[in-house]
Amino acid sequence: MWILGVNAPPAGRHDTAACLIDGDGRIVAFSEEERLNRRRHSLYRKPAGAARFCLERAGIGAAEIDVVAVGWDDEQLHPGGFADDAEFLAHAVGLDFGERLPEVVRVGHHQAHAASSFYASPFRKAGVLVVDGHGENESSSIWTYEEGRAPRRERSWRRTASLGYAYDAASTWLGFSFLDAGKTMGLAAYGRARGIRTESLVAIEGDDFALAVEPLPERPGRATAEEIKEQYGHTVARWRERYARIAGADGPRAAPDRLADDPRAVLIAYTAQRVVEEAVTHLASLTRKAAGVEELCMSGGVALNCSTNGTLPGPLYVPPVPHDAGVALGAAWTVHPPRSRTAPLSPYLGSDTGAGTLTAADTEDLRRTPLDIDELAGLLLDGRIGAVAQGRAEVGPRALCHRSIIAVPDTADVNTRVNAVKNREQWRPFAGVTRPGYGARLWERQEHLSRYMLGAARATELGRRVAPGVVHVDGTTRPQTLDGDEAPAVGAALDALAARGAPPVLLNTSFNDRGEPVVDRARDALAAFRSMDLDFLVLEDALYRKKSPSGGGA
Repeated sequence: MWILGVNAPPAGRHDTAACLIDGDGRIVAFSEEERLNRRRHSLYRKPAGAARFCLERAGIGAAEIDVVAVGWDDEQLHPGGFADDAEFLAHAVGLDFGERLPEVVRVGHHQAHAASSFYASPFRKAGVLVVDGHGENESSSIWTYEEGRAPRRERSWRRTASLGYAYDAASTWLGFSFLDAGKTMGLAAYGRARGIRTESLVAIEGDDFALAVEPLPERPGRATAEEIKEQYGHTVARWRERYARIAGADGPRAAPDRLADDPRAVLIAYTAQRVVEEAVTHLASLTRKAAGVEELCMSGGVALNCSTNGTLPGPLYVPPVPHDAGVALGAAWTVHPPRSRTAPLSPYLGSDTGAGTLTAADTEDLRRTPLDIDELAGLLLDGRIGAVAQGRAEVGPRALCHRSIIAVPDTADVNTRVNAVKNREQWRPFAGVTRPGYGARLWERQEHLSRYMLGAARATELGRRVAPGVVHVDGTTRPQTLDGDEAPAVGAALDALAARGAPPVLLNTSFNDRGEPVVDRARDALAAFRSMDLDFLVLEDALYRKKSPSGGGA
């Protein structure tokens, strides 16, 4: 049995993705479409490339797919939009299934989010909290999941009581896209560091909460995509008006690269961050109470907010794909949960680099040598900044050392240099990666969040001293810990640093230039290496350097 899960249009309009599982619920392959079509967030584009990759990985054809599971109820959102499932599949997926059409199963958006989190976790029973912009009929929902039992939805909050909408409004007030919430979160840290007092826009009311911007009247269970779009526009506009009153301005006065110096911009970013933190803290408590256990899973786009995640007590699990791409996995697992779970989900489920298909002409302008870990460690200790593309790509927005830029973070200056390499704003922070044992000395312990770099943790005195390049202005970092050889080159480099008596910690950020998706295949890696001021590239078992002096490899 083969089940293809998708986040796909018309309902899945961004972060489209495909995931293939077998009859035991095991993941064969999982990829976001943006990695393949090289268009960030893959807005309004069907996941045809991601679906083809999944089938190729399994060695099967589209006609062998038994079920296509969709992470939205498009029949509610787009009633009468398609004559039949054949027309829908052509629009949403874009594969030729031949005469044998698969069954189409539409899974509610929040249930797909919830399934992607619980079944990826190590827990046998957990409360699951889903918080995002909106599903079909809700913005936040609480679930109880237990191994071998049907999931139970405990409660939900209507769409326009949305924490995602409140954050979107702040992001767009700041001049960002609604898809750039990570920038807003990074800017908010300056407010925390400066001790800014914010106006509380959340009222905790017993087992509920109320936002300062009241929800709109809604048609639960019947609203169409057009109605939801209109409600989104009205709600975000009202939040922006509220932020404008707080700031005394309709937007920041500073340019994007100077926003950290603009008190109004920092105030609005931190105000929105506090809205999310206050509400999610309460929702997490309600989720644990409803499920009757302390184990908590989170999903939905708001679960990408590392600063909020880091404030919550454990045990807490967030999967590497809590955003909308993750419903491709969650929809498939709703149809057929995994039969056995022995460890948390491995994120390395995407494309191989395909480095073996390169020809001499592809790299004739570069100097290639076999990868030597001692040489790599020497380059890093010499202050060089490089990239790694090795093994299968990570799923999700966090680079987890298979498609990463790395550097030794022994000075705060490295943050400035890497931001310049990535052509992004200088106030943006970076994360650190190390082995679990050393990580326990550098920052507060996180049981699960540091597996996928999804929780902010306060740095210790040692962490601030040996790795200032990955400590943000509020004293936190967003750590990743590597076990074993799950990321061979980076893990070996960490061990080589330790063997030389150097702190075994590296700056780790995604391998992509500004406005680009994270690199996927070898040719993407080579193109990004050439376009960015990087000193070296680890590509599978080879080390590449530029022949020109500007690349540091002459």
